[in-house]
Amino acid sequence: MLSVALAGLPGLVWGIGDFAGGKAAQRAAALPVAWVSKLVSLPLLAIFLLATYVPPVPASLAWGALAGAFGMVGLMLFYRALSAGAMTVVAPVTAVTSAAIPVVVGLVDGERPPAVRLAGVACALVAIALVSLARPRPGQRIVVTPALVGWSVLSGAGFALFFVFTARASDAAAGQAGLWPIGASQLCGLLVGAVLLLALRPGGWPRAGSLRWALLAGPLDMTANVLFLLAARRGDLSIVAPLGALYPVTTVVLAMIVDHERVRSVQVVGLVLAVTALLLVAR
Repeated sequence: MLSVALAGLPGLVWGIGDFAGGKAAQRAAALPVAWVSKLVSLPLLAIFLLATYVPPVPASLAWGALAGAFGMVGLMLFYRALSAGAMTVVAPVTAVTSAAIPVVVGLVDGERPPAVRLAGVACALVAIALVSLARPRPGQRIVVTPALVGWSVLSGAGFALFFVFTARASDAAAGQAGLWPIGASQLCGLLVGAVLLLALRPGGWPRAGSLRWALLAGPLDMTANVLFLLAARRGDLSIVAPLGALYPVTTVVLAMIVDHERVRSVQVVGLVLAVTALLLVAR
């Protein structure tokens, strides 16, 4: 039961962080927002590392660095897909891909959750797709192209590999409770982001209001990463990853409350399925 609670918490915190990051990206370029948000989370990360200090395990650091690199690449590809098409296409494909791949990896590795929990995982996958189906903007014409779907799938694969490699980092830690894999993940993500910024030179750095949102998004995202690592230490990847990937639920609820956005009926069905998934996995 504790592993289920821990698995649900990352999705909750990621969702709040994504909402804040989305607010920042409304007024600044997305890649600088993502990089700055990671940068400002470093002081909190240092506190976490000192509070849980144990000697680092090299293999765990390596897996954590891989997780951070693929997570940042996934984020870049996600923004690339959004720039080429509609959120109503990109978000569901990306979210379901990021949740489904870790389930397959976990089952191939020999995880055998009870049938009722697998039913909960199936509900979570459907919930993620439905909740991510945002309402198109007025006058927006949705065009689905192979390139758009490809960018979306690759983005989801990047996020999925973040889940998988973070779980591998947990396994490689040989039972140690430190948070060094998250430290390696954050630093490697910053390095990859810096390379992308130098190569792409997007401009549009966050200032004033957008910077305040970025200052909130970064620590929340990093805290969610910590919670996911803790959940991966206690539960199966095939269960923990799809529950963590329910973060669009939180983002949609916040958009309803803060921005007074209207929710589509299909998204309401997704919210109900998300609750069902949590109840089934908790049994």
